[in-house]
Amino acid sequence: MGIPVSPLTVTEDLKKEKKSKQPKKRKKQGSRLKYFFTKCREQKELLWMSIPFLIWLFIFKYLPLGGWVMAFQDFKPARGFFDSDWVGFDQFRFLFQDQRFLEVMRNTLAMSLINLVLGFLTAITLAVLLNELRQIRFKRIVQTISYMPHFLSWVVVAGLVSSALAMEDGIINVILMNLGIIEQPIMFLGIGEYFWGIIGASDVWKSVGWNSIIYLAAITMIDQEQYEAAEIDGASRLQRIFYITLPGIRSVVVILMIMNIGYILESGFEAQYLLMNPLNMDYAENLDIFVLRYGISMANFSLATAAGMFKTVVSFIFLFAANKVAQKLGEARLF
Repeated sequence: MGIPVSPLTVTEDLKKEKKSKQPKKRKKQGSRLKYFFTKCREQKELLWMSIPFLIWLFIFKYLPLGGWVMAFQDFKPARGFFDSDWVGFDQFRFLFQDQRFLEVMRNTLAMSLINLVLGFLTAITLAVLLNELRQIRFKRIVQTISYMPHFLSWVVVAGLVSSALAMEDGIINVILMNLGIIEQPIMFLGIGEYFWGIIGASDVWKSVGWNSIIYLAAITMIDQEQYEAAEIDGASRLQRIFYITLPGIRSVVVILMIMNIGYILESGFEAQYLLMNPLNMDYAENLDIFVLRYGISMANFSLATAAGMFKTVVSFIFLFAANKVAQKLGEARLF
């Protein structure tokens, strides 16, 4: 027979166990802090190197956030922040009731989504194709050629695009007419419906090579024994791409997708501003150009601040939402 144990004895034993566990937790927390400070001492050179960046980040990114108060004022530079009239959410109401602002939001989202989809598909495709090349010399030549447009200014790229799409002697019109696809030259930059596609194609041509670098780096991290085993099992090249390469870089693709979704309202500025003209303005003007034209140029700083604040808040919402969706699906996430 077992020895009877009183409830008081059991309670005292539980209290002793809890007390014995508490110092262990503190010790564990203390060891983490000790490890953190040890790492800081070991990497003090890196910490000193990061100080200029942190100063820049504070001055140019966090300090200007105090200017958001202008979005709730009828701000006049002569009066300053403290003497300007407080108008609450009037600037935001004006934005969402303005038909032009709604058209600008349509253009911004359309161009952002086109750039996002085309950018991902073309960069991943180029990285996979370059990885499949066996001639190293030819592979390096293709890589160099694809990287070069990234280093061109949008001023130069806009000039090249305008020349290529020109009605007279434009290479696109010449090719289409010689192939018999069209009978008369087309004024591509004069038709607003074509503008989104032109921006998407121009952005792909300029950045596809540079964007593929990170995917090439991710592909090199895949265990090569998987390819050897698949080849022994009789897998074709396409099967190795779909069952080894693409799943191997999925986490990188998800992380980059989350980061790019955070910039969903950043459809660009230079390309649209340089290629825009009165004929395609209804499709070319995006949020940044709207802020410049109707806010800063007209000295309506409150409206410009409200539009910029709206863009930042929406970007944060999209970023956190995309990260949460990735977490729910069990994919890699940003934080």
